[in-house]
Amino acid sequence: MADALATLGRHFGYASFRPGQAEVIEALLQGRDALAVMPTGAGKSVCYQVPAAMLEGLTIVVSPLISLMGDQVRGLKEAGIRGSYLNSTLTPRQQEVVMARAAQGWYDLMYVAPERLADPRFRSFASGVRVPLVAVDEAHCVSQWGQDFRPAYQGIADFVASLPERPPVVAATATATRRVRDDIVRLIGLHDPAVQVTGFDRPNLSLFSFMLTPKERRRWMVGYMLAHPDDPGIVYASTRKQVDQIAQELLDAGVSAASYHAGYQNEDRAEAQRRFEMDDVRVMVATNAFGMGIDKSNVRFVINSGLPLSLEEYYQEAGRAGRDGEPAECYLLWSRGDIRTCRFLLDRDDAAPDVPEADRERLYRSRRALLNQMIDYAESTTCLRRRILRYFGQDLSGVPEDCGSCSVCTGASADRYLRPARTGATFGRGAYASAALDARDAALEATDGDEELFQRLRALRKRLAHQMGVPPYVVFTDATLRAMVRRRPRDEEALLQVPGVGQKRLERYGQAFLDEINGN
Repeated sequence: MADALATLGRHFGYASFRPGQAEVIEALLQGRDALAVMPTGAGKSVCYQVPAAMLEGLTIVVSPLISLMGDQVRGLKEAGIRGSYLNSTLTPRQQEVVMARAAQGWYDLMYVAPERLADPRFRSFASGVRVPLVAVDEAHCVSQWGQDFRPAYQGIADFVASLPERPPVVAATATATRRVRDDIVRLIGLHDPAVQVTGFDRPNLSLFSFMLTPKERRRWMVGYMLAHPDDPGIVYASTRKQVDQIAQELLDAGVSAASYHAGYQNEDRAEAQRRFEMDDVRVMVATNAFGMGIDKSNVRFVINSGLPLSLEEYYQEAGRAGRDGEPAECYLLWSRGDIRTCRFLLDRDDAAPDVPEADRERLYRSRRALLNQMIDYAESTTCLRRRILRYFGQDLSGVPEDCGSCSVCTGASADRYLRPARTGATFGRGAYASAALDARDAALEATDGDEELFQRLRALRKRLAHQMGVPPYVVFTDATLRAMVRRRPRDEEALLQVPGVGQKRLERYGQAFLDEINGN
């Protein structure tokens, strides 16, 4: 594993693997299949990106996130890994060029949508190149019991079997109950996989559930966002009308916001997402059409205005917060009317016409049970963190009864942001009382000078990102910027020790950040 660790440091700037990563990577390098169930932000993608950088040939990554593929490839380029993607945003001619270059060995890794695997041209291409690894991202999409069922995922096993030589296959997901995990192994056709379930806890997330009327929610959101003037965040609403209404009220209050739902044209949705990812707007208001299509690491809050249909869906959306490991907050704002709306939606029969009646009835009962679990969470009078972990089957023996960071355990109420808001600094410990900082950095107290430097580094990051045409978080995450502030590196050797820098980013951006830190 020494080579894998060196690859991690060279490309991603980390000195050690996160829990579960080393075990998955070791299994893959030994030619064994693997299933990685890790929380959002725990580094699932590293489990296949590190082997892709090490193995000869073209790793194929199956992903439903067409809107993210370009950013993912740009992020790999920043890390010094040769990535590519093949999807419907490319013209037929561009697709031919990508496949021709891949056949010539230009790339280490290629992202494709699951529907692409059934294309005879792609199958012919894949059979003509060396494929040392197939990775299946968001693997829960293969299961009809998961919240993002995508039928094309059930063709992955056939595609793998069609390759001249079967490569190891890794399936990765953040939210999967035991039933869904069993489906992943069976339907993707994993052979005796090494299974790593690292747990579902996200200690950096604080969880809150408040019962508020729709009118109170909008007032609460305005108060909250005015009190957190520098924090990027996402608001999920149940309907397009609610999205537009919330976005307009935020704009009227002076909050920089964009909106996203299926009623907009594709180019309008893409522009809204681009502005959010580039930090040109601070808040994205969206339906679940925004779903998995976001990889922004510095989201500091997620607010659900209304009830999702399952705890899996909720945790997937809430999990968009704090992907950089820094403290973030997740709010569920709901009312009794939301329960009626959810039950109405479930009563609509949207199963495929060829689904047998018995399966249709079983699926309906399952979805009602999932909704009931969501309602129980919203109404809970016991720790919200423990309730989520219990739902996903995690052993609670090491989890305290009082987590200290949910609305039940802290006794938090919605009143604070229903009143006129006060603005304040958002650096480090001062912004989120439950923050768990790196042990070395925690010894250094945040000061006004820290906050000033942090904001200067954010501004520099944004300028460089715009010059490079990438989202700011692709340059450096907020967590890396905060570590720079605390450590104050004076030279390249010290900067390289900051988690998240890495050799390629040091070469590309190091001097600019050193100059800013040291006042040159």
